[in-house]
Amino acid sequence: MARASSARRPAKPREEVFATAMAAIARHGLAGVTMAALGRELGMSGGHLLYYFGSKDQLLLETLRWSESQLGERRRELLTDDAPATERLRSFAALYLPTGPGDPRWTLWVEVWGRSQASEEIRAGQSEIEAVWRADLVALLREGVQGGEFRAVDPERFAVRFGALLDGFGTPIVVGLPGSGREIALGHVEDHLHEALLAR
Repeated sequence: MARASSARRPAKPREEVFATAMAAIARHGLAGVTMAALGRELGMSGGHLLYYFGSKDQLLLETLRWSESQLGERRRELLTDDAPATERLRSFAALYLPTGPGDPRWTLWVEVWGRSQASEEIRAGQSEIEAVWRADLVALLREGVQGGEFRAVDPERFAVRFGALLDGFGTPIVVGLPGSGREIALGHVEDHLHEALLAR
């Protein structure tokens, strides 16, 4: 009979692991989050984390999925609100953009983007998450066009350009580049909506 001390330590609930990972990223940045350090915060070894997740890449991707699922609830709430489509689109952009330099969700996104070139699994997971945002954006644009709030744009094509605009502003914000900022980005988004989308 195996000794009790050699029994396998039970796994932490996955949501606890993800929440701890996000909190650690917020405090230390992603570079300061190692499997060993994360394991210590959870009261388990880095080896245990690797056993349950396979790799740091997989843990990062699963943490991002968890974070996005929480954000998805807020996104669905604003999209089903009774407010005009224009106001909901502004809220969509505000929800999408980083809260500021070091935003944990965006820090994780940037890391996943960087790792996706070398991992088909990471690329597939990234595409899966982005597709949900894109589908919600297309549906909102289509509603605005049909209701006469927006010009007669192609929702699919406009969503691609609008997503690229948000990503282009979001990356400098999260890394803290001089001259970037959330309010500055939202101002540019507003200009773009008036120039390219809102009905005249």
